[in-house]
Amino acid sequence: GMGQLPDAPVVGYLARSDSAFFAILGGLLWVLSFDVRRHRPVLVYLGAAILLFGLVLFAVDFLEGMPLWWNLWEGSANTGFGILILVFSWRLGRSSG
Repeated sequence: GMGQLPDAPVVGYLARSDSAFFAILGGLLWVLSFDVRRHRPVLVYLGAAILLFGLVLFAVDFLEGMPLWWNLWEGSANTGFGILILVFSWRLGRSSG
């Protein structure tokens, strides 16, 4: 239901560069996880950024005409992940007081 995937270099470029970017982000989150108290400000920033990114994805997916299931899953997953990071960071801040 999303249409034919174009056979153009930009499609492969975007798929591979996005995958690489998310691998880097995953690696960053993994490194930060070893000392969450020390890196709490970075985690709060990432949580807020990912939450906002999820909200932007809702709008982008809707405006681009993506299927409803795609829009609900992609936006919700990112927004929820950002919220989880913020909630755990908030709880961490309260427990170290």
